[in-house]
Amino acid sequence: MDRPIRVLLAKLGLDGHDRGIKIVARCLRDAGMEVVYTGLRYSAEMIAEAALEEDVQVVGLSIHSGAHNTLIPLVITLLQEYGASDVKVLVGGIVPEEDALGLTNLGVYSVHGPGTNTMDIVNSVRLAVADGDYTVGHDSGSRAD
Repeated sequence: MDRPIRVLLAKLGLDGHDRGIKIVARCLRDAGMEVVYTGLRYSAEMIAEAALEEDVQVVGLSIHSGAHNTLIPLVITLLQEYGASDVKVLVGGIVPEEDALGLTNLGVYSVHGPGTNTMDIVNSVRLAVADGDYTVGHDSGSRAD
């Protein structure tokens, strides 16, 4: 029997908006995934460590603070340093289109803005896990939808 997809969801930085990530957590659980939600105001270090401790396949980062170009690359770098470059990173929140392209070029699998259909997020997580040759930090081009 295949193990369920394990996803860590985290609010990165000083962002206190958590309604969307809680909805995403419920949708992923309803789709049969195991979800660990860290809560608010996690640092990049705390998120990378939690990803290792929880043995997740995917990290979903929610950010609305505007610090995405600083904090998300730090999470990716830490995952690489901790030997977890196989963990896929997805991002949700307020990210301008040009910044989303830059993040996908750094290794973010996909970026989802406000109003994204929750089934699109579920499918993106499934595709990220199924994409076995992809690793964090691999310059793979844009995967933002």
